[in-house]
Amino acid sequence: MRKYATRFLGSPRAEATGGRERRPHNLFEAAAVYVAARTEDDQDGIDEASAWVSPEALSFGVSELACRAVVALARERNESPRAVARDLLGLPAA
Repeated sequence: MRKYATRFLGSPRAEATGGRERRPHNLFEAAAVYVAARTEDDQDGIDEASAWVSPEALSFGVSELACRAVVALARERNESPRAVARDLLGLPAA
């Protein structure tokens, strides 16, 4: 127990929170904050969300968010996800 407490209290996360335990951010929360910050050109928000999870996890979360957004827009527009994705990217209809 003492070894764990010493290791935890000496960790960068504990130092950043003043030794108090905080709930870690999950990859979907990081992706949501990251994408929202990108749309608002908020570099501080981008940097903050990027530090919450690994680059790989953030990439996965952003990809999952993109998929869910395309599906939601496709349902709203009554179009296929392929058509919506192409439209969002400014590509000609296939």
